[in-house]
Amino acid sequence: MSDIAIRVEGLSKAYRIGLKEQQHETMLGALAAWVKSPFRNYREVRNLSRFDDANTLNPQPSTLNSDIVWALKDVSFEVKHGEAVGIIGRNGAGKSTLLKILSRITEPTRGRATVYGRVASLLEVGTGFHPDLTGRENVYLNGTILGMKKREIDAKFDEIVDFSGVEKFIDTPVKRYSSGMRVRLAFAVAAHLEPEILIVDEVLAVGDAEFQKKCLGKMQNVAGQGRTVLFVSHNMAAIRNLCSAVALLADGRLAMEGQPASVVSHYLRLDASHSQVRWTGADMPGDDLVRLRMVQVTGSEGPPTETVDMEEPFAVEMEYEIQRKVDNLQIGFRLSTADGTAVLTSSDMDGSCCNGRVRLPGLYHARCLLPGGLLSPQSYHLSFGAHVPGVQVHFFLETALELTVARTHPRGATVDDKRQGVICPVLPWNVRRAR
Repeated sequence: MSDIAIRVEGLSKAYRIGLKEQQHETMLGALAAWVKSPFRNYREVRNLSRFDDANTLNPQPSTLNSDIVWALKDVSFEVKHGEAVGIIGRNGAGKSTLLKILSRITEPTRGRATVYGRVASLLEVGTGFHPDLTGRENVYLNGTILGMKKREIDAKFDEIVDFSGVEKFIDTPVKRYSSGMRVRLAFAVAAHLEPEILIVDEVLAVGDAEFQKKCLGKMQNVAGQGRTVLFVSHNMAAIRNLCSAVALLADGRLAMEGQPASVVSHYLRLDASHSQVRWTGADMPGDDLVRLRMVQVTGSEGPPTETVDMEEPFAVEMEYEIQRKVDNLQIGFRLSTADGTAVLTSSDMDGSCCNGRVRLPGLYHARCLLPGGLLSPQSYHLSFGAHVPGVQVHFFLETALELTVARTHPRGATVDDKRQGVICPVLPWNVRRAR
C-alpha cells in the first residue's frame, strides 16, 4: 500500500463572475453590442464553459477576461498517511476551494486530486443538517451522509453527544441551535467517524475557546493514531502545535510548504505590514451582531505607527459597530511574537467601566494603553477578536497588524535590550546587607 494519503497534481479551479450584470445593464446596450460585433459576442458565448490560459492571459480588452477568477492555479503537493498538515493563507487565497475539491463537493477545472482512504469533512457550519430535525435525528442523518452504519452510530451516540456538550438540547430542532451549537454537534459526528483522513476548515472559530481546545485535542488524538489530518485555520498557535507540515496558499497558488515554524513565520511577515487597517461594507470582519471597522497602533500621541520605542507607552485602538443590544460581549486583542507565541491578551472587559455592561447598538471606539518598558525589542503581531464567553466567537482576525518594538533613544535607555525574555519591565528591588 502506498504511503501517500492525498496527491494533488496541477490543481486549478476557475469561476466566472459578473456576466449577468454586464450583459443585462440595458436592453438597448445589449442590442447595440450584438449588432456592432456579432462575431465577438458569439465567440464569448461559445467560450462560457471554457477556462484556458489563452483567454485569461489575452492582453486584448474583453469582458470575458475580467469574468474569470482563478481560485486555485496549478497547485501540486502530497500528504503522507499519518501526517497532520496545516493549510494557511489570507482570506480568498483558495484554502476552502481546495478542501471542497478534496471532499468531492466540487470538481476542479484542471488537474487532479486523488485521496486514498475514508474521508470525514467539516467545511461549513451545519453542513448536512436539516433545520427541522432534532439534534438526535441529525446525528443519524449526518453520520449516514459521512458513511457511518446505523449500528456504528448507535454504539457511539452517547460519546458523540457528550463530546458536543449539547445533550440538554439533543431533542430540540436544530433550527433553534446557535451556530456554535451546530458546529459542536457537526464536529462531534465527524470526529467520531474514525476516518483515515479528517479534513477540517476554519469553522471551529465559531465555537467558544473551551470547545476549540477540545477539538484540537481530538485532532491531535486522530493524528497520533496514525491517521491523516488536513487543517485550515487562522490560529497560528494551533497550526504550529498540531501540524507536522504547513502549506501556504497565496492568490490561488502554493507559495511555500515546509516545517510549521518557517512557513508560519514567513506568512506572518507577509500578512502584517500596516500601521492601520480599515474595512468597509461586506469586507468588515464579524457577523450580524458586531463588525470590526478599524484597528491601529499609535504612540502615546500622534498618528498610527509600526514602530514604538521600548521605553515609551503605546496604544492599541479599535473601531467597531454593534448591530443590536447584547450582554457580556468582550472585544480585545492578543499580542504575539513573530513565531506565534502569545505574550498577552486583553479585552475591554478588563476595565471596570465595562464589567456587566449591556452593549447598545452603535459605533464604538476603544483604546488600550500599554506601558513603556514592558516589551523587549523585537517584532510582534496583533490579533483582534470579539466573543461572548461560552456562547460564540463573532470574529477573530489573526495577525492584523505588525508592531516593531525598538530602542530609538539608546542614550537615555534604562533597560538592557540584550537580556533574555519577551518582556523586560524595570521591576522594583530592595537590596540590603544582611550582615
